[in-house]
Amino acid sequence: MEIINIKNKPNYLREYIKFCTLEWGSPKNEIEMQKYIIDKERRILNDDKVISVLGLVENNELVGFISLFKYEDDIESELTPWYATIYVKEKFRGKGYSKILNNAILKEAKRLGFDKIYLKTELINYYEKFGAKYIKDLENGEKLYYIDIK
Repeated sequence: MEIINIKNKPNYLREYIKFCTLEWGSPKNEIEMQKYIIDKERRILNDDKVISVLGLVENNELVGFISLFKYEDDIESELTPWYATIYVKEKFRGKGYSKILNNAILKEAKRLGFDKIYLKTELINYYEKFGAKYIKDLENGEKLYYIDIK
C-alpha cells in the first residue's frame, strides 16, 4: 500500500477524473466521458484549481484518492485550500483507508505551507473524526468546516 501523486501518473489521473465525474458530476455517455477526461486532464496538468491529487495504491490498483483544491466554486472565495474528493472504492471500504488518505492530504498541505484547510459537506459527524471544526451552515445546505494542520 502506497500513497502516490496522481498528477504524475497518467493512467491513475484518468481513473481519478472518471470516478470524480461519476460520483459528483453530470451524466455523460462514453464519447462525452472520453472528451471530458482528456480536457480535464489537460486542465489539471496546466494548473487549474487542483493543487494536489493523492492516490492510495495497492498491487497497482487505485484504492482511493483525495485532493487539495485552490478554491471551491464560488463558496467563500477568500478561503484556501480546500479538502476535496475523498473517495475509496466500494470493495475497499471499512478498512481505514479514508483515514490514510486524510492523513496524507494533511501532510501534503503542511508540506505546501498551509496551516489549515477547509471543506464543505452534507455529511454529519464524519469529518469531525479527522479533526474538522464547524464554521457555519452554507446557503446550499452544506456545512463549512476547517481542519487545523499541526
